[in-house]
Amino acid sequence: MLTMNITLKPEQAELIQQKLNSGKYSNIDEVIFEAFRLLEERDREYQIWVEETREKVDTAIEELRCGEGIDSDVVVTQLKEKLRQARQV
Repeated sequence: MLTMNITLKPEQAELIQQKLNSGKYSNIDEVIFEAFRLLEERDREYQIWVEETREKVDTAIEELRCGEGIDSDVVVTQLKEKLRQARQV
């Protein structure tokens, strides 16, 4: 096991203390372990998103090459409608 000394900003130390005070964590190691677990999870999810987006872009490019694209005016209209609906929520 590697031992490291780190310096925390006051707000970081306060967050750790709040987590300890909540009773959910018994010690600082548990808080840090959970933080790293969440960071790894976020990184995995981001990588999946990148791969899925690349696949979608590749598919879209191939569709455009085959003449299967959607007219830009239709796309803009659809996006404006989605935006309007999102604002109503």
